[in-house]
Amino acid sequence: MSDATQSSQGAGRVVLPPVDVYEDKAGITVVVDMPGVGRDGLAISVDGETLSIEGRVDLPGAPGMDLVHAEVRALHYRRSFALSRELAADRIDALLKDGVLRLSIPKREEARPHRVRVRTA
Repeated sequence: MSDATQSSQGAGRVVLPPVDVYEDKAGITVVVDMPGVGRDGLAISVDGETLSIEGRVDLPGAPGMDLVHAEVRALHYRRSFALSRELAADRIDALLKDGVLRLSIPKREEARPHRVRVRTA
C-alpha cells in the first residue's frame, strides 16, 4: 500500500490527516486521525486499486451571534492510497470512534503465509 495523496482542489481547507499503517499475517490496519468527523461526514471508497478516505467537519457558529472573522470555517480531510493486489479490498471493515477511523483490510487467502505439508514416501 502506498500513499497517493491528492492535492487540495476547490474552496475550503483540505487537511492531510495523520495515518498509521500496521501489517500482520492477516492483513493491514490503517488508523486515521480525523477529529470532529462523524459518520455522516465520512466517505470511504475503493476504485480499482485506490482507497480514498474523505471526511468533513462543519464548525457551527455561536447561536445568536453573527460571525465577524473566522480562520477555520470547515475542515475537509482527504487521503488516498494505492492498494496492493494481495489485499481483499472488497472485505474492508471500517470503525469510527472518537474521531479515529480504523480500517482493517484483510489479505487474500492466496497471499497469506501458510505451511507446506511434507509427505514421506
